[in-house]
Amino acid sequence: MSVSKLDSSCALILIDVQKGFDEPYWGVRNNPALEANISKLLAHFRNAGLTVVHVRHDSVEPGSPLRPGQIGNDFKEEVLPLPGEHLETKNVNSAFIGTGLEAYLRRNNLTTLILCGLTSDHCVSTTTRMAANLGFGVILPEDCLATFNRTGVDGRNWSAQDIHDSSMASLNGEFAEVLQSDRLVELLQAFAGSQVG
Repeated sequence: MSVSKLDSSCALILIDVQKGFDEPYWGVRNNPALEANISKLLAHFRNAGLTVVHVRHDSVEPGSPLRPGQIGNDFKEEVLPLPGEHLETKNVNSAFIGTGLEAYLRRNNLTTLILCGLTSDHCVSTTTRMAANLGFGVILPEDCLATFNRTGVDGRNWSAQDIHDSSMASLNGEFAEVLQSDRLVELLQAFAGSQVG
């Protein structure tokens, strides 16, 4: 797909933008501008009156900072849900497994999904692949995504940026369109302008 405009069939889905991802537990993150970029895109989505969905990971892992009942489970301040914005909770990688997300999207005729959040190679990637397989169009503003460094099976350290770039290369053109958030801001401004009057 190649996006040339946005309309009321679009939804912004914020995945796991939670305080627990600030913990050293995860390793070294790429994209330090993640929160600022998401905040800007979110503001333009809200200004355009388009749908915003929040997904929170309620971890069932004993040592996870994302477990319910602790501060790490909370959304970051930049993305706190507003009244009326839809919320889903999950405890696996995909936002479609064990949730009402697909039913909500279909009920509201939302067919194009813009996914932001954490992490590029785990929950965002899994949700992207499932969304595409379910017939949704997916857009990934890659500067609104981030991940952490990983250790390979051979002991090699993979930088967060390498992991992120590899994930985007794998998803682009097959499961999603990958672009920069500035392009989406332009399209959101055009949509908002078309609704005036």
